[in-house]
Amino acid sequence: VMLGNRSTNTAPEMRLRRELHRMGLRYRVNARPLAEFNRRADIVFRPARVAVFVHGCFWHACPDHFGIPKTNVEYWSKKMNINASRDADTEARLREAGWNPIIVWEHDDPVKSARSIARVVSRRRDLHR
Repeated sequence: VMLGNRSTNTAPEMRLRRELHRMGLRYRVNARPLAEFNRRADIVFRPARVAVFVHGCFWHACPDHFGIPKTNVEYWSKKMNINASRDADTEARLREAGWNPIIVWEHDDPVKSARSIARVVSRRRDLHR
């Protein structure tokens, strides 16, 4: 069953990418922001050093929508703690390297998220010229 869960090109990610593209922004998809760091961001703006992660409410334990499944509670609790730790580590490493990680939840409005990302990318491009 879990093999059916996509890790790239999810519906929320595609909606956000369409909005960003419509705004004239170009980016890398499913790319490593840092070559030496084996973690990928969903959307990467290299010149601006912005990495966007589109988090699913279940897999990343959304504070608004997540609830531990009623079966196999121990497994899922451990799994979600590992995911949260990895997410925090990824954000911290990117910030240390001068990147701006942005988290977009699957339930966030893609138009508003794209506008917010565009503002950050524009400001950071000006900084890194």
